[in-house]
Amino acid sequence: MKKNNTEYPNLKQIEQLVWRQLQETFSEVMKALLEDMDNQIAQERDKKRYRLHEKRTTTIVSLFGEIEVARNYYRDREKGNYVFLLDRYLEFEGAGSFSPLIEEAALELAITGPSYRKAAHSLETLFGYRVISHEAIRQHLLQISTIPKEREPVHLPVLFVEVDGLYVKHQGKGKRGKEEKIAAVHQGWEINGKRVSLKDKRHFIHRGKQPFWEAFEDFLIENFAYDPTVHKLVINGDGAGWITACREHFQGRAFFSMDRFHVARDIRSLFRKHPRYRQMQKALASYDHQKLLTELNSAVGTLETEDQEERLNQLIRQLEKYPEALGDYRNWLKEQGIDTNGMRPMGSAEGTMSVFAKRLKNGRSWVEKGVSAMITGLVAFLDHLALKTLFGRVEKWTEMKEEKNPPRHYVEKVTSTIGEVARNNLPYLKGKANIPVYKALKVLAGF
Repeated sequence: MKKNNTEYPNLKQIEQLVWRQLQETFSEVMKALLEDMDNQIAQERDKKRYRLHEKRTTTIVSLFGEIEVARNYYRDREKGNYVFLLDRYLEFEGAGSFSPLIEEAALELAITGPSYRKAAHSLETLFGYRVISHEAIRQHLLQISTIPKEREPVHLPVLFVEVDGLYVKHQGKGKRGKEEKIAAVHQGWEINGKRVSLKDKRHFIHRGKQPFWEAFEDFLIENFAYDPTVHKLVINGDGAGWITACREHFQGRAFFSMDRFHVARDIRSLFRKHPRYRQMQKALASYDHQKLLTELNSAVGTLETEDQEERLNQLIRQLEKYPEALGDYRNWLKEQGIDTNGMRPMGSAEGTMSVFAKRLKNGRSWVEKGVSAMITGLVAFLDHLALKTLFGRVEKWTEMKEEKNPPRHYVEKVTSTIGEVARNNLPYLKGKANIPVYKALKVLAGF
């Protein structure tokens, strides 16, 4: 080793070198492909309609840097305006300078991450240059809208609904916050080892002035093969008035289940050190609403403060309104002639809220349009919905199924173009053959 005086680069230096070279190669490949496509369009165009006017250069900011493309500018004799046919074929007409992949990556990072700034910084850290500003990401998010799916079949005679509200702060002096009313619909449970997931889960966010449950049922009809005369609902939520109104709206078509997480939390906060606490827990766990109410009433007058006594009285009054809501919904379904095999206890509302709260709360405040756009993005991400964006659309999210493959002839075209561009685009490969960088990059010579 002492006789070897060759100066070796470290791993970081090699990685930076290869990355920069790949960025340059990517830009050259994209430029060559787009300009070649533009020339082919020019040859195949309707020459009677589109008169070639001149070439104009545009800069596209991509994930690998800026790409300058010279493309043909035409006068449309039929409509009397000027167009770039390449932009039209690329579905990028009037889109501006950011590539659709930048927009897609930035939006996903903003929706699933903590902030717009963090999304912009993450892209800058990954690609080594300032890709897009946080304000540009915000403006793009404000323009999104969901692309509806086809109606989903309903596999059972019952749908399960978890519903809760999330209080979100609003910006501006004197602006009051707003409770976002959210429902999650699913079609049962799937068990994979120790992991339990909800089948075909979809989210409904209340918008407009229509009563919540009327709007929710419209959502079911639009998104599921739901028939109000056939399908039953099991609705799990707390005792808020807008939630318990489901009893009047659906009448005998739905079972309202009092959310056990909230009830258990209220009992624990009042009776954690009380001698009857264990008996209350057992009554709740066994769905014995009569015993639970008996235990709660027997504890009146035994608490330490007047505030605790008042909270206990409120809890008792709430539970006495709907005593059957503390029972097991599966017994009600059996009475309806529905097989309950594989059905589990309700209670994922709090988990649903935590997903939204993580992005919308934690000290943040919003303008109305901003929070609406972010919720739209969150629902699209959670429900795997496509998004229509300012520059195109987000059609898949991370870890979802692969996109449809492009035409085979164009895959071959891309491969050959990469080979032509990269072949003579690595300066180190033209130097001495015995240096480490040459050996490290030699494998890329024909890529």
